[in-house]
Amino acid sequence: MRFTVLASGSGGNACYVETPAARVLIDAGLSCQEMMRRLESVGVDPESLDCLIITHEHTDHVRGAGALARRLDLPVYINASTLRRSMGVLGSISRPVTIHTGQSITIHDLWVETFTKCHDAADPMGLVMSCASARLGLMTDFGRSTGVVEERLKGCHALIIESNHDVKMLEEGPYPLELKRRIKGSEGHLSNRQAAALLADVCHDGLDYVVLAHLSAINNTPEKAMNAVTHALSNRGFHRTKVLVSHQDFPSPMIQL
Repeated sequence: MRFTVLASGSGGNACYVETPAARVLIDAGLSCQEMMRRLESVGVDPESLDCLIITHEHTDHVRGAGALARRLDLPVYINASTLRRSMGVLGSISRPVTIHTGQSITIHDLWVETFTKCHDAADPMGLVMSCASARLGLMTDFGRSTGVVEERLKGCHALIIESNHDVKMLEEGPYPLELKRRIKGSEGHLSNRQAAALLADVCHDGLDYVVLAHLSAINNTPEKAMNAVTHALSNRGFHRTKVLVSHQDFPSPMIQL
């Protein structure tokens, strides 16, 4: 299995996962043209995609999804509530595949588990993707961990996990009070401290990579996010896990599991 975070942040989010038989895009929060450009920049022919999976309806996850699905004639895996809420942005898609949260789906040799998470969207989904012995967890856009989240993320060999904000920077920053409350709320976004605590709970000897995602450009820095997470992993004795930060403006390195 190989994967990359093509874009991450409030300006747009997308991840690409590849196995020997499957090529899957998760979310498409950039324009169709930019999504295709970023895929090509990491050596992936957009025409080779098998499908698109949508985690929730917020614009920074679906902005280019409809146009991309129409251009490439892609099936779009999406739950019913998310589909209803995102139709205004998606427009008409010819191949929607309606699933329910908690359902597992198979795309060639890739097994995708879906599960619920706490975010202020209609029916947001976390994902764990498996192929042979490799297991990748994708968990962004959530305000707090739960037993379900921890259970699903344990045993993953790589995690893409939200580390959205530094609490002090958020509290002292320029955002309106209402927005600060939303971000800090149980259905908002995960702080560096919360991300570190979650990783401390789910880390294990087989966790090779952690990719920090959805960092706020205003209320966080890559250094603060990295420091919180690496400190938590070190305290548990996991010094060999590689920690990377994803970016808004360019893809992360392609990681092989």
